Amino acid sequence: MISGKTKTVVHLAHPADHLRTPGFFNARAKELGHDIVLVPWDVAPEDLGKTWQMLRKTNNLAGVVVTIPHKETVAGLCDTLEDEAIALDVCNVARRMPDGRFHGAMFDGVGLTEGLISQGHDISGKHALLVGAGGAATAIAHALAGRGVASLRLANRTHAKAEALAASVAARFPDLDVQAAAADATGSDLIVNGTSLGMHAGEPLPVPMNTIQENAVVAEVVMQPDETELLRQARDRGAMIHKGVHMIRSQIDLLIEHLTG
Repeated sequence: MISGKTKTVVHLAHPADHLRTPGFFNARAKELGHDIVLVPWDVAPEDLGKTWQMLRKTNNLAGVVVTIPHKETVAGLCDTLEDEAIALDVCNVARRMPDGRFHGAMFDGVGLTEGLISQGHDISGKHALLVGAGGAATAIAHALAGRGVASLRLANRTHAKAEALAASVAARFPDLDVQAAAADATGSDLIVNGTSLGMHAGEPLPVPMNTIQENAVVAEVVMQPDETELLRQARDRGAMIHKGVHMIRSQIDLLIEHLTG
């Protein structure tokens, strides 16, 4: 039950109508006995700076959860970062301190990899293709490398961003075969869509479907719809599909722990 003592967490997004995280977050927080509630806020990128300054002065705010398109910007707005957020300069959660400072962290990478493992998909030794080079994709690329993929191909609409991400992964994992490449799944047995493509009907597929091999694992970060067109067509081709919802479910406890201190 929400009361005057309830701590609030704002879910920063643009748009926000696709968000499913509040439902998972609030149910789990209640289960764990935390008097905290996550609410969606649709904030356009050009308004984020002013919104952030207001959030600094909101005394019953526990912090923020962050999604597209704000993960990279919020990292720059935080006063301090930890672990992967420091290394990657992106974050998807930030705790508000009593003095109004924000401390950010990034759990999308562990969410994706632990989600795959929880569903019985072995990452080690896979030849992976990751589409995307934004905030979530950056964390996922490094997490896949840390989990021992045999090779990693990074594709992005802006090829220079894929090259920059490949360079950052190579700097941390010098023994890994990592390259910027085309969005072509030929030879890949793990394909991850790290973009928002698939959220809206009629959008193009992240990879050509005829390049996805039978028995490959095709994973999503998009949670709404529950089964994207990519997953539907990949399943019809005989691939194993992995829904975006598993990424958030695998990091809910980490988000709550970070926000409650």
